[in-house]
Amino acid sequence: MDKKLERILPSVQKPARYAGGEFNAVYKDKSKVNARFAFCFPDIYEVGMSHLGMKILYGLYNEIDDVWCERVFAPWTDMERKMRENDIPLYGLESGDPLSDFDIVGFTLQYELSYTNILNMLDLGNIPLRSKDRGEDDPIVIAGGPCGYNAEPVADFFDLIMMGEGEEMSVEFIRLYIECKKAGIGRKEFLEKAVRIEGMYVPSMYEPVYDKDGNFEKTVAHSCAPAVVKKRIVRDLDKMYYPSYFVVPSTDIVFDRAMIELFRGCIRGCRFCHAGHAYRPIRMKSREVLIKQAKDLLKSTGYEEISLSSLSTSDYKDLKSLCDELLDFCEEKRISLSLPSLRADNFSVDIMQRVQKVRKSGLTFAPEAGTQRLRDAINKNIREEDLLNACRIAFDGGWNNIKLYFMIGLPTETDEDLEGIADLARKVVYTWRQSSAIKQRGVHVTVSTSSFVPKPQTPFQWFGQCSIEELRRKQDVLKDKLKMRNVTYNWHDAETSFIEAVFARGDRRLCDVVEEAWRSGCIFDGWDDYFSLEKWLEAFKKCGIDPHYYANRDRDVSENMPWDHIFSGIDGKGHLIKEWERAKQSLLSPDCRAKCAGCGANALLGGGACHV
Repeated sequence: MDKKLERILPSVQKPARYAGGEFNAVYKDKSKVNARFAFCFPDIYEVGMSHLGMKILYGLYNEIDDVWCERVFAPWTDMERKMRENDIPLYGLESGDPLSDFDIVGFTLQYELSYTNILNMLDLGNIPLRSKDRGEDDPIVIAGGPCGYNAEPVADFFDLIMMGEGEEMSVEFIRLYIECKKAGIGRKEFLEKAVRIEGMYVPSMYEPVYDKDGNFEKTVAHSCAPAVVKKRIVRDLDKMYYPSYFVVPSTDIVFDRAMIELFRGCIRGCRFCHAGHAYRPIRMKSREVLIKQAKDLLKSTGYEEISLSSLSTSDYKDLKSLCDELLDFCEEKRISLSLPSLRADNFSVDIMQRVQKVRKSGLTFAPEAGTQRLRDAINKNIREEDLLNACRIAFDGGWNNIKLYFMIGLPTETDEDLEGIADLARKVVYTWRQSSAIKQRGVHVTVSTSSFVPKPQTPFQWFGQCSIEELRRKQDVLKDKLKMRNVTYNWHDAETSFIEAVFARGDRRLCDVVEEAWRSGCIFDGWDDYFSLEKWLEAFKKCGIDPHYYANRDRDVSENMPWDHIFSGIDGKGHLIKEWERAKQSLLSPDCRAKCAGCGANALLGGGACHV
């Protein structure tokens, strides 16, 4: 460890975040690798180390003999201050080498409010912020992740962005890089070769065009680049790489447990959900593969908890038999099994009772809206009786802690829908009184609301977000209506949701705003203690940009979008428009298992059927 670093670590919070040396971390001889990759997560260690995608790609890159992948996280403000005071650049946790020493620096784009952290990490690593300012001695800076489906607001900061799933694409990319490096090929020619790999988006080879009024008109591709960038997927998850080990952290993290991924995609088609659309088509792993992966991970990490991960875990076809077999293995070793993302309409108390023999926790359901009309409008495909029946089963089984998640500001929402949230909470409490087997402990219902953010590549991409003032008014309505015994109300800040909406539907002109906001001191914008709406509004003003134009404006379906040159697999001019029109009429569409909605994603499987 660097002597200066060793000296400052005792003076910062949680020095284990910055020390490295964790169990299962990968160390290689620098002289024997041809490419060094820094996987950067633009948030603190505890958040990044909980992210499954990072675990998968860290293992994948390090499986390649001549590649060494290291982890890099955003330092908390106390550590950043010490690093700048002592001239310590941002470094890889495994080697301690500065970020600028790596061949490739990759960021994951999980959340729009992490964008200023990306600039801060580049600056701490002594790497020019803009791709146009980097020379031959600078690393190639790349990105991937869900925000990549509209990365235009940060496009100028990246040399290349991977669209879709990275397991196969990453190997092709790193092999091309090594080949070009050995041949002495420079970054410009390398990027011209990389753009030919399906799923690779090189922003410098695409030019946004605006009309005389300043409205986005179209994106024009250079001659060497495809007009439309098509996302990549892994067709067969059973054959896909999955790590047999995780790096085990030396300090507490958000989700400190083993995880196996059941499937990708979602059968439900909720109209607000970006992940449910971007991760299509649906592909499931076999039970046999999942059992092996789970056992390998538990043996290699020593974890005492394993989680079954997916967008909707209870939609896995063989969930009961999978859980039975896993629990036969886990129970004798006192390993707990957790099932996140359960749905009220297929909740099984038999599974939950056996799963929670080792450790019992509360239950979480997400009705999303308070009335059936609005649930139909957003295509939630869940009825009030489904939720109350699930609660009744849970209360009868001994549970007394229920969390309910809702959104406010959804398209077509009225105050009657807000009152429906309070009414539903009241009915859940009443259900407990009628059904609970253990009344002495009481019941606790937590109602949480987040503000709707229109996301690209979804049926609600055309709907403008409610103003901050209107979102606050809706929160006040709920604060009043939810003043009842046994119920707690939590809500998400409307100001951060506004900035999230700006960048979710933004174009490339917002790159200047991100840089201006960062230079004014904006970092960790997703953390309440550091977010400053005033600084962001001042940055917009300095750049001559109206944020409401992006966040709050309804858009016509005929309007071209800044992300139209990115193909997520969904037919935007057909399927998304059809779903938007059905939403306005509060019409349900069946889930994929009941009937194919014709979204077009199965074309990514070569025209074959989705694995529903």
